[in-house]
Amino acid sequence: MIDSIAAPRREVPTRAPAPAALRLRRGTRRLVRNALVTLLVVVELAPLLWLLLSSFKSQSEFVGDPAWALPKSWSFHNYTDAWTTGHVALYVRNSLLATIPSLALIILLGTAAGFALEVMVWRGRNRVLLVFLLGIMVPSQMILLPLFRVYFQAGLSGTLWPLIITYTATGLPLTVFMMATYFRVIPREVFEAAALDGASILTAFWRIAFPMVRNAVFTVALVQFFFIWNDLLISLTFTNNDDLRTVQVGLLNFTGQYGETAYGPLFAAICINVFGALVLYLLINQRIMKGLTAGAVKG
Repeated sequence: MIDSIAAPRREVPTRAPAPAALRLRRGTRRLVRNALVTLLVVVELAPLLWLLLSSFKSQSEFVGDPAWALPKSWSFHNYTDAWTTGHVALYVRNSLLATIPSLALIILLGTAAGFALEVMVWRGRNRVLLVFLLGIMVPSQMILLPLFRVYFQAGLSGTLWPLIITYTATGLPLTVFMMATYFRVIPREVFEAAALDGASILTAFWRIAFPMVRNAVFTVALVQFFFIWNDLLISLTFTNNDDLRTVQVGLLNFTGQYGETAYGPLFAAICINVFGALVLYLLINQRIMKGLTAGAVKG
């Protein structure tokens, strides 16, 4: 016999916000969001604008006027001086000669190693991947002195080969790890179908796997490009000749022996370096976004 019956729970109706209050709340959220985005844009663009305006100032304006003052003239002589007497053209050429071969080797070897470690099945591949991951943790400062002795004994000093070899070696661990992650999301049925059609491992890599991860390749290439292009420590260590200096090392030449600095040509040289890299990023940023999200979802 049931002594008592629990009364059914009555749901308390929630009061819907009034339309005017709802519009006010949405408008406030939109206003706060737009204000934050505007603030971030100002924070990002203000240094670039200040850098660009400073590249048109004369030496007397740098010394006598406030740092935020606008230039009194808009002549391009600072850019001319930086490109000719400042040897920026030579430094850009050396940077390109060191960066392009390094990037090609990093992408070729890193993508092939990622394919072999993730797609191919062979004994000990997990241990090899662990060795590559350990390479990420080795600081560059620890390997400079031994490498300098090796390059000197091998007769490579006085060339750009020490830069190319060092950039390739330091960029491979992160590239292999990232490419192995991207290959992990590709369904294995694709490679099984290629094998049934008679494709070899090399054909499966070049004609199937590599095109499928091309957005990821763009992402990894841009990350490595900025690391190599903006490097100062490695290039300063191995370029003992003025004719082999890269852009970052060449900027030090705008400061004289006793500390005097040619501010106008220096800012012009920095603008050439910064805005050149910015244009490159704007050209391929869509592929980079696709590459960043390529390994986020499996399917």
